[in-house]
Amino acid sequence: QVQLVESGGGLVQAGGSLRLSCAASGRTFSRYAMGWFRQAPGKEREFVAAISWSGGSTNYADSVKGRFTISRENAKSTVYLQMNSLKPEDTAVYYCARDSSIVAILKASESTSWGQGTQVTVSS
Repeated sequence: QVQLVESGGGLVQAGGSLRLSCAASGRTFSRYAMGWFRQAPGKEREFVAAISWSGGSTNYADSVKGRFTISRENAKSTVYLQMNSLKPEDTAVYYCARDSSIVAILKASESTSWGQGTQVTVSS
């Protein structure tokens, strides 16, 4: 069972930046696609971004395109989410996800593994 540990969340003013990290346990990190989801209070969890096992393909939600960048370092078994030009509506708990492909991550099915989440709060 993989363990995904997020870090880097916090409180930031609108227009600011944060970088989230997600470290995965085990030796198979490079075989999996990785992604980020978020859930705001009273709302359903929503997809944010995903990256293929090689890093060659990425996918973003329309709401974050041009502001967020997902990347990975397979040697460190870590995936990142660089968040720029943050808005109050980006406030949420951000979750790291792992699955076999970007398509699988978008489906967020039983095969998807999740981290415990990290809080991001953007003040206006």
